[in-house]
Amino acid sequence: MSKVRVLVGTRKGAFILSADGKRQQWEVSGPFFGGWEIYHVKGSPVDPDRLYASQTSGWFGQILQRSSDGGQTWETAGNKFVYEGSPGTHQWYDGTPHPWEFKRVWHLEPSLTEPDTVYAGVEDAALFRSPDGGQSWTELAGLRGHGTGPAWQPGAGGMCLHTIIFDPSNALRMFIAISAAGAFRSEDGGQTWKPINRGLYSKYIPNPTAEVGHCVHHLAMHPARPGVLFMQKHWDVMRSDDAGESWREISGDLPTDFGFVIDVHAHEPETVYVVPIKSDSEHYPPDGKLRVYRSRTGGGEWEPLTKGLPQRDCYVNVLRDAMAVDRLDSCGVYFGTTGGQVYASADSGDTWSPIVRDLPAVLSVEVQTLA
Repeated sequence: MSKVRVLVGTRKGAFILSADGKRQQWEVSGPFFGGWEIYHVKGSPVDPDRLYASQTSGWFGQILQRSSDGGQTWETAGNKFVYEGSPGTHQWYDGTPHPWEFKRVWHLEPSLTEPDTVYAGVEDAALFRSPDGGQSWTELAGLRGHGTGPAWQPGAGGMCLHTIIFDPSNALRMFIAISAAGAFRSEDGGQTWKPINRGLYSKYIPNPTAEVGHCVHHLAMHPARPGVLFMQKHWDVMRSDDAGESWREISGDLPTDFGFVIDVHAHEPETVYVVPIKSDSEHYPPDGKLRVYRSRTGGGEWEPLTKGLPQRDCYVNVLRDAMAVDRLDSCGVYFGTTGGQVYASADSGDTWSPIVRDLPAVLSVEVQTLA
């Protein structure tokens, strides 16, 4: 029978939640790295026992951890990030050199095909690649070298590179998203980049339809249709059918189109999930009712999913990396909240139940489906 492993990063450590394919009884392991902020934990799609974790502390800085046995034991990975030019130095967006000590690694994305290759998106807005399981890191400097850097601004959470997506049909194509710069696409493995923000409208920037400067919260793709992208933006849920060349709004009948997470059903490319939040200043569900919204039509028409979720006095948030789906025949959907709950649905969102209730604030949720 298949198994499911849910990897959870929180404000005070990492946790691993495990169950068999029925997804009814869960075993909770952790905390790993107790007391540390774990911004992201991600497993390799090539080697399911290889896990990576981003461990951060205001006192001790950024550390990357690696496990080769599914999280039973961990070892410190390489933590020297070499920028273009001298190590520890970068060219700031005004073209002058400044010492560089980035705040944290927001997102780790292992390669789809190479077990020892992993990518890291950091704050402030840079992309790194490791070819040796995280032991050494080199910047893919073409992103910051694109020339639009002066128009990039930090969002409320910082100027973070938070999304990395690979095209499974094209080994050289990648997508990334930065808050608040927008979405970018590379056709050469990350050497050069193109902004892909046409159709986005952001009323809070000087030019609402500018090439860059948009606060994109998250991107999602179904691997069977790599040309179709979904976006949760700082206001607006968007869709692209041409690999980001153009976007159209699909917020439709959502009660609010502000939010952070967006994901796609494992087997239904037109089934999309979001969690609306009241506003950009009130980061909690409208009316205090925690509702996941599902569209089975690729956006526009949305239905609230509420069974098993609190429908009164609920004022939690769901952060940008805190939703994931499994690959079982009956697709499981998972999300974590800033209140420390991790909810799971084994029936594509029709019903929900909490796996755990009292973790520290959840920063990320990832899922591995294991044979």
